[in-house]
Amino acid sequence: MIRFDNSYLRDLPGTYLRLAPETAPAPRLLAWNAALAAELGLEPEVRAHAAAWFSGADPVPGADPAALAYAGHQFGGFSPQLGDGRAHLLGEVLDGQGRRWDIQLKGSGRTPFSRGGDGKAAVGPMLREYLISEAMAALGIPTTRSLAVVATGETVWRDGAALPGAVLARVAASHIRVGTFQFFAARGEADKLRALVDYTIARHYPQLAPGDGLGLFDAVLRTQAKLIAQWMGVGFVHGVMNTDNMALSGETIDYGPCAFMEAYAPGTVFSSIDRQGRYAYGNQPLILGWNLARLAECLLPFFDADEERAVALANDRLGAIAGIYREAFLAVMAAKLGLAAPEAGLVDDLLALMPGQDWTLFFRGLGEGRTAAPEFAAWVERWRALSPDLAAMQAVNPAVIPRNHLVEAALQAASAGDMAPFEALLAEVRRPFAPATGREGFALPAPEGFGRYVTFCGT
Repeated sequence: MIRFDNSYLRDLPGTYLRLAPETAPAPRLLAWNAALAAELGLEPEVRAHAAAWFSGADPVPGADPAALAYAGHQFGGFSPQLGDGRAHLLGEVLDGQGRRWDIQLKGSGRTPFSRGGDGKAAVGPMLREYLISEAMAALGIPTTRSLAVVATGETVWRDGAALPGAVLARVAASHIRVGTFQFFAARGEADKLRALVDYTIARHYPQLAPGDGLGLFDAVLRTQAKLIAQWMGVGFVHGVMNTDNMALSGETIDYGPCAFMEAYAPGTVFSSIDRQGRYAYGNQPLILGWNLARLAECLLPFFDADEERAVALANDRLGAIAGIYREAFLAVMAAKLGLAAPEAGLVDDLLALMPGQDWTLFFRGLGEGRTAAPEFAAWVERWRALSPDLAAMQAVNPAVIPRNHLVEAALQAASAGDMAPFEALLAEVRRPFAPATGREGFALPAPEGFGRYVTFCGT
């Protein structure tokens, strides 16, 4: 069974709407994360009920399902009410170490926040989130996880195409977003905003005192700077860094139009709707600052009782974001280059040479002692003079990432009923740092003619 302890609903009344998921007509378990289930301390019989419980077909004993309220800036435009339009929080569980985790269903039907949507999801996007989140976890990057994907037995229509429906069971340290703070700040609901500040501190930053909004902002700033630096280090492009997709826990959340960059190009975009490149690979650090500015606006009353002083404190913090991110990124790059300390000039000169090079293969090749292209010769000589630790490099530079052509092929096959390509790819991305020998087909870039890769949000 699942032992729930639902602190969010208990401590934050008025921040959600209680309602049950829609019922799936013919649920069938497609993917089950046995390792994650064990980490959560879920009893073995949970798997036997997984298809029914994690599709909405049967109520989960002890669950108290609810849709959470939040707002958000989407591509720069503010929506004062978004909320869980196709998701239901079942509740929270405590693992063996006392850590608290949300279990949420995604694609589980309409809610009052659906804004005209059907509240459903298709097999492909839900398996994408499962696959990419497992890859990120294996890479050591903070992320929500996927416990299960269940086919619902119903049809979902997207752009005139009939697709098989599915529900994802997602596990997160919490679903508190920048947009959650924006929801209550925009309404002037000071009491709910204060309760949210105190709850977030207690859940994620317990070293802080209740009401310490400035301390909370500082902690979130550093957590998020480190997270985005880790994304950049592996070439990950989130694709939709709206404020409702920035979690205060510091986890990567909401894998919609996401993918891994292959050939290095700062302007890389994978989202079908990001026509201006707002969320391109190279813009992700800038959007980090933009989103944090929106959080600062919400937290101003908790920075200082004097508004002028609060604004000055906020501006000081916002002005420091670029430097804090730069420090985090250089630390990531130092590890990738096997260096004991960051070398800013070496990193900057490398990036100037990198356009067109496969990001993953380049660093893996360096760590394995392979010769880089001739134009890197002078740079490599400088780097080798610093006595890099090649063994350490192989522990942080993956040989295998979710290559876009393989992801697409696996999702297409799964949507047609064949899970074998998905399961094979999942097994390989779960061991990213193992040698590529014997699994070269999972390590190589897309073949000639694959073309530009485009992903969709799934709604």
